[in-house]
Amino acid sequence: MSNGIRKVKTSDLELKDRLVSIQRVTKVTKGGRTFSFSAIVVVGNESGIAGYGLGKANEVTTAIAKGVEDAKKNLVKVPILHGTIPHEQTAKYGGARVFLKPASEGTGVKAGGAMRAVLESVGVKNVLAKSKGSSNPHNLVKATFQALLEMRDAYMVADQRGIDLDKVFNG
Repeated sequence: MSNGIRKVKTSDLELKDRLVSIQRVTKVTKGGRTFSFSAIVVVGNESGIAGYGLGKANEVTTAIAKGVEDAKKNLVKVPILHGTIPHEQTAKYGGARVFLKPASEGTGVKAGGAMRAVLESVGVKNVLAKSKGSSNPHNLVKATFQALLEMRDAYMVADQRGIDLDKVFNG
């Protein structure tokens, strides 16, 4: 697609879900406080396809199930080269800023909390990641996905420029 978002069909994909964050939220009414739960979930097949979703319900398990269903509706394809990302990338969503950098084989996923869940779901095995600014899990997940969606591998560059793949490297 021209806007850079690469949507994926959910049929016959083996998706694993990871719970990033669960919060108990309170609504104050004249009858007292009403408690419910908000869950942010990341799903992925660990080979380049992932998505995130938000679920809200009165019970934890229902909130997680709704989050998984929402995440399956928002799957995107991410380029992965040799177990890492193609190039360095920064992104910002709200107050959360993320920095992703490719790493050599054997480095592992050097990332914290919400970013780790996203990168492992996508299938990145070696990456250096830093979150700057806000540590709000919702915004961190969205900023990480934004950074991953801005990634371009050599095939995409060749396709966008309308040239052969070897011309990308040889000028």
